[in-house]
Amino acid sequence: MQGDVEAFAIVKPTYLRLTGKAGDKVSGKVLIEPAENYPFKIVDAKAIKGDNISVKLEDNAQEGKGYLLTVENKLAQQGHYYDAVHLKTDSKIKPEISVRVYGNITERPNKTGDSQTPAQN
Repeated sequence: MQGDVEAFAIVKPTYLRLTGKAGDKVSGKVLIEPAENYPFKIVDAKAIKGDNISVKLEDNAQEGKGYLLTVENKLAQQGHYYDAVHLKTDSKIKPEISVRVYGNITERPNKTGDSQTPAQN
């Protein structure tokens, strides 16, 4: 079977990779814009787990259409995680859009530049 597939929405980027140092503010943004032929509204945005991220959805006032999803890291120490944000729409064609989120939070070096483990003599 072959044929053209028409996009339901433009999602840029299609996933988020949150990378930074423990203690720093680490966040990312995703633009969600309905395709002209498939208008929809996003009625809810929730992280699947929500342990390590917080989400905020707002109208994309800068471009005048679509939505801007902001995802912020909540992990305070070094670690890796995976989560996803489910965006509930009012569309019968596609009632949900998912955005994957990968977190990679690295250790913050101490101020003296020394390693955090004591030296072995």
